[in-house]
Amino acid sequence: MVPWLLLSLFFTRALAAVDKTYGVSPDLLSKYVPSSSGNWKCLDGSKEIPWTFVNDDTCDCPDGSDEPERQCCDGSDERPGLCKDVCKETGEAYRKVREEERKLRKTGSKIRSTYIQFAHKEKKRLESVVESLAKDIEVKEKEVARLKDIADRSESISQAALEHKQQSPLYQSLLDHAEALSALQREHKKHLEREKALGDILHSLRSNYNPNYQDMAVLEAVRGWEELAGLPHIGEVEGGEAGDNVPAKEEPTTPDGDENPWTQERLDNELDTLLKADYVSLLLEHDEHIRAPHEVSLCTVFDLTAYLPDSLVPQYEEIKETVISWLVKLGIVHEDDATSTDSSRARQNFLNAEKALKSAKDEKKKAEDDLLELFNIHGFGRDGEWKKLDNHCMRIDQGDYTYELCLFQEAKQIPKNGGSTFSLGRFDSWNPDENVKPGEPEYYQKQVYKRGARCWNGPERNVILLLSCGTENALLSVAELEKCEYQFTATTPALCLPLDADNGSRDEL
Repeated sequence: MVPWLLLSLFFTRALAAVDKTYGVSPDLLSKYVPSSSGNWKCLDGSKEIPWTFVNDDTCDCPDGSDEPERQCCDGSDERPGLCKDVCKETGEAYRKVREEERKLRKTGSKIRSTYIQFAHKEKKRLESVVESLAKDIEVKEKEVARLKDIADRSESISQAALEHKQQSPLYQSLLDHAEALSALQREHKKHLEREKALGDILHSLRSNYNPNYQDMAVLEAVRGWEELAGLPHIGEVEGGEAGDNVPAKEEPTTPDGDENPWTQERLDNELDTLLKADYVSLLLEHDEHIRAPHEVSLCTVFDLTAYLPDSLVPQYEEIKETVISWLVKLGIVHEDDATSTDSSRARQNFLNAEKALKSAKDEKKKAEDDLLELFNIHGFGRDGEWKKLDNHCMRIDQGDYTYELCLFQEAKQIPKNGGSTFSLGRFDSWNPDENVKPGEPEYYQKQVYKRGARCWNGPERNVILLLSCGTENALLSVAELEKCEYQFTATTPALCLPLDADNGSRDEL
């Protein structure tokens, strides 16, 4: 009798288990199993309920996954008569939606193919730019070397004139004054240190001596220190506060009686700068200053380099130097007039050429970097389909603001009625999810924009852009999910893959 009872109990539990899986799709049966504690977790992971709540005709899960029996499909795995066969209607609705998606994707993929064509044209253009700049850089490097040689030779010629100027009485006197001023500064600092030490001694004597002790030498020393330092007399406060009768210290004056413009503050802050002056530059500036305004440099007459071909400039420079040297020997012109101006001009030409060379190198490097980014899965995609959209801006009006997002650049919040425009973030990366591999379609369905303007008493503004296939590049919605955290949704043809990219996948319905 007992075995029959055990057997009947087994079949009862088995039937109960089967009841709980009515309506469950075969590929989900493995998920409809109770835990060791007798509970079961909803398929969306939102909550955990007792296993007995499954298929009890009461929805307990937000996604309704605890009532699979009530989600009828074709009546094949439900209790007889529980629901009607709706498979045909469901299939038709699904196929209609699917067909619309395929049309959208087909149109979008044609637009996407034009983006890819643009990327290949851009690749050819950048390669041409790099090649052209490489040749231009080679020419500019030779020009820089040539102009540097001219500048060096010009400066070596003018060095003799500079040495001659440095022998002038004015320059030598200026150096002597500088050395004397530097020595006075050292002595001044020594005296300040000595004065401070003596002041500390007298201050200690004044604070600790006994006024009733009639040592006239000590008393006289203290009184002298009080007058010098402007301090009140100790022990002789009669008819007023201490220090009322102390005469004010007089400011030092110049011998002419005027106030001394070099105060202690200026001595401390400006004297070092004065002593570190470039006296050679001052000498040359003085020479330019005293030169007669109507005096015309001979180099102005010979300034023909701007009108000559580059190939003739070296020969011209040699001829010019020969002519100038003869004019100097004949006493017609002064050597310093010709050489100083010529040296300055040659050096400036060299610096200008160097600047142009650097600009060309920077431009070449940028073109090379753009080439590397063009077909990079972390940049503009394996096919370069996103390059066409670099800095493409989309806008949407929502509430009191217009939201603008320029792809790969910046997102902004622009008030409609005037006011400050806020940056919501600059492009930071594609989908940062570790479970998504770069290059996969899902990787390009999300962009992250970070480090926008900081919110009042809050964090920096950031944007998550969710992208989907569409025939237009358009913003669809903007939502502030949390404080200063925005979510944009948008469509773009760049995400519309060709239909043959499905690799033969088929629909079940």
